[in-house]
Amino acid sequence: MSTVPNPDPAPGTSQAFIPLEANPELMTTLLHKLGLSSALQIHDVYSLTDPDLLAFIPRPALALLLVFPVSATYESHRLAEDALAEEYQGRGDAEPVVWFRQTIRNACGLMGLLHAVANGPAREYIQKPSALDTLISEALPLGPAERAKLLERSESLASAHREAASQGDTSAPRATDDVDLHYVCFVKGTDGTLWELDGGRKGPLRRGTLEEGEDVLSQNALAVGPLRFLEREGADLRFSAVALAGAMD
Repeated sequence: MSTVPNPDPAPGTSQAFIPLEANPELMTTLLHKLGLSSALQIHDVYSLTDPDLLAFIPRPALALLLVFPVSATYESHRLAEDALAEEYQGRGDAEPVVWFRQTIRNACGLMGLLHAVANGPAREYIQKPSALDTLISEALPLGPAERAKLLERSESLASAHREAASQGDTSAPRATDDVDLHYVCFVKGTDGTLWELDGGRKGPLRRGTLEEGEDVLSQNALAVGPLRFLEREGADLRFSAVALAGAMD
């Protein structure tokens, strides 16, 4: 285990979930259980640089979740960047992108999935009525602190996450375990902005502007988003990625 602090809430200060494995089948099942249409699913992304491997993913890709090790280099960059940022206060119609502050320990995978489906065209695939539709509808008019409390109180969210996290291919860590892998989500906003969404930061982060035909797996999006992580962190084999896109026939 890494001795570098995880950007998740500190032990003993919040609820704790079993860490979610970066398993597309389990993530898809979790989202469908919460109310996402079966027209969308989570896909493995086997390469961020090989066009032939990227071609296996249906396009447009609506969100990209990057899973990465929390290193000293990452922590240094995060703290320096956050020191220059103001605390996000967006809500409702004035919010350029829907962002959730993470107060549940080891829930960064779940936060990534919520960010993926709450933004852009993906939200149109949320079924009504459903737990996911109710949760997002109730969250939209709230500020970050109240929105985080809403997630903490959601039994449907906790139950669906617990069921999915307990069924991974590897032995699930305990909710109280300290893990050294973290999730962030990249989505394309309605104005073409590429957003990096991480509930452990001070708010959503603008990473660039995409053209009309570009999605989160376009060369431009990858260059200003997830590939920046790889350039900064070096060749750590624990990097992985999954994407939200159309279901395979």
